[in-house]
Amino acid sequence: MRYALDGVRRRPGRSALTALGIGLATGLVTVLLALSAGVQLSASRLATASGVDLIATSANTSLTSTTFPPLPNAHTVPGGFARADPNVATASPWLVTSFVFANSSLYEASNLSSNGSAIPGGWGPASAEAVGWIPGANAGLDAPAVASGPGFSSSGDPHYANGTYDGRSTHEVVLDQGLAGVLRAGVGGVVYVSAQPLPGPSNVHGWFANATAFRVVGISGPFFLIPSALLGFFYLSEAQTLLGGNAVSQDEASVVLVHLTDPSSPSADQRAIERAFPSLTVFTLANILGAVQSVVDLYRTFGTLIGLVGLIVAALFATTVLTMSVDDRSRELATLRAIGFARSTIGRYVVEEALVLAGLGLAVGLAGGYVGAYGLNRFLVGLLPGLPAGFSFVAFDGSVVASAVVEVLAIGLAAAILPTVQAMRLPIAEELRAP
Repeated sequence: MRYALDGVRRRPGRSALTALGIGLATGLVTVLLALSAGVQLSASRLATASGVDLIATSANTSLTSTTFPPLPNAHTVPGGFARADPNVATASPWLVTSFVFANSSLYEASNLSSNGSAIPGGWGPASAEAVGWIPGANAGLDAPAVASGPGFSSSGDPHYANGTYDGRSTHEVVLDQGLAGVLRAGVGGVVYVSAQPLPGPSNVHGWFANATAFRVVGISGPFFLIPSALLGFFYLSEAQTLLGGNAVSQDEASVVLVHLTDPSSPSADQRAIERAFPSLTVFTLANILGAVQSVVDLYRTFGTLIGLVGLIVAALFATTVLTMSVDDRSRELATLRAIGFARSTIGRYVVEEALVLAGLGLAVGLAGGYVGAYGLNRFLVGLLPGLPAGFSFVAFDGSVVASAVVEVLAIGLAAAILPTVQAMRLPIAEELRAP
């Protein structure tokens, strides 16, 4: 090892560049591994803490779908879950959709002119995600906490009125902090909501004529189950009424979230509910995390291919530098052979020098990868508002460090092959006679 360290010290510039090249390749792969590990770990932690043990959807639905087909009888079907499976503690129907929201300032401006000329430039309704649910049906589920305001006035669904849809309309809405900020709406304020898009500024007045006014009864924090920073929460029947058509006549929802009393064997509960309701497909938490893992694995594969290119380039660069080192020290190596050093000993010296350079590269790569990974995490967290507290895109754990060590060792050993063979085959007489 002393010989290897001496070789590194005698050529500091070349050694530093080699270590930097290995470090950059290692740092790149480290960032990619930390990113995939972080997303997987955060998703697993949040899903486990959500209280959602099963998700029921319409039959033949895939977890990779961007939308879920309508699930009919949203108010009555969940009640049958407990009858089919006594282990079901909570079955909460959710209607996930998109609405267009506007604030009272825009409403007042639209009333000043029928063609929208009095509306200031840049003003307009905002499209956002919406959840229709029954507030009292979410026991055990990690529903978003209301940060300010009293929240919904009823735990049931007053407007549904046992299927007549003739009950009292509360016209209450809870906005998340992102949507409340966009609309500049606070608790007690009024927002206007419609399922219809807005064609242009000249149609704002007509859009308001068909929109429904809702009073803001709460501002909530971010909600990780719906990947949106702009989100509004409604009573299920009132969200259905905004959509109209089949949403009311078929009592539609998107999913039913199930919380189990004993979640230790969710597959048995999954089978029991699917037997009782053949028109539904039920997913366990393991199924959900498996879908997340599939997406992460896909991105990890692309990242691995990119990282592999970097590792190959680093190995070739290190090979070139070590070959130059052997050429520079050829007479010295020949002298060692002449005084009795074995070929294997000479080869070991070259391998040790490669590993020393790889070790220096590892230090550079881990430091750079750590800084780069958490810098990327800060950027992504700032880029995507509405993420839950504690969510991290990266995880710099033992497996990431171990992978970096293996990669560096592979680079060092691969880079040493050709220079080692060259050093072991040096012609002693020719090298010693050379001027």
